[in-house]
Amino acid sequence: MAEKTEKIWCFILGERLTECTIEEALAQDLPSVFLSTSKYAAEVLEKVGMKNEGDLSLKEVGFSKVETQQECMAGTFYIPKLVDILGTRFQILFYIDQRHVVIIDDDDFSKRMINRIRYKKAYQGDTKERFLYNFISEFMSRDLALLVQYEKRLMQLEEDVTKEKTSNFQSTILTIRNELMTLREYYDEIADMARELEENENRYFAKKQLKYFGTISARADRLMARTIRLLERAQQIADTYQTNMDARQNNNMKFLTIISTIFMPLTLITSWYGMNFKNMPELEKGYPFVILLSLVVICGCIFIFKKKHIL
Repeated sequence: MAEKTEKIWCFILGERLTECTIEEALAQDLPSVFLSTSKYAAEVLEKVGMKNEGDLSLKEVGFSKVETQQECMAGTFYIPKLVDILGTRFQILFYIDQRHVVIIDDDDFSKRMINRIRYKKAYQGDTKERFLYNFISEFMSRDLALLVQYEKRLMQLEEDVTKEKTSNFQSTILTIRNELMTLREYYDEIADMARELEENENRYFAKKQLKYFGTISARADRLMARTIRLLERAQQIADTYQTNMDARQNNNMKFLTIISTIFMPLTLITSWYGMNFKNMPELEKGYPFVILLSLVVICGCIFIFKKKHIL
């Protein structure tokens, strides 16, 4: 029983979230938030009278969404970890009915978010709508600062490209783009979820409280728009890098072309005078002549290249 107490938490909804046992909340029939691990998920849902029609496995959570069931609303959060966007994510199930919110989380992420709400917010969750707004806003609270850091990284990359400091550029820009695309999809899912909650199909939310979900969707849309702009900037920097690389390769090819053009007639001259035929002109004293002829060819090629603005 001690283990269950440590893995199930209950908070009575009010101006301040009041922690109590699940039995106390149900006995007083108070609107509450129940937080549990997946091990006790079925037990908690049964006690609060919610019938889940889906799977209670957190391993199956692959994106953020909400759907309407006959007995409740069921949803999932699939939240990237800010320290490792492309790594594993926080996987959370949640259920909502007329009075209660049930959150299933095997990490301590949801517990930390609720504790932050209790310590930071003046109005912590006097209604389900306000609590959900606080909960979602809390785990999105650092995302704007994260996007600002991406902007600074892109500015530094752009400066490095300008100064031709392009060591590991491709791997760096690829990682940044993958992380930004992951965040874009995540914000899109949160915005869709908030709009679904705002539709209030089961009438579980008070009409005057639906503004909270509109605020969440607007915030997610703004974050997604900023992420899209960062993706566009990353693409521009990648294009600039590719343009510089193409220009560098063109310069290298031009240099090699010039060298080849100069040495082609020199190769012909050396081949011609290297045959040593018996009646060949300048056979006896042709060495100075060949040197002079080679210099004339080189100077002529350089003159032509400069006239054509190749050099």
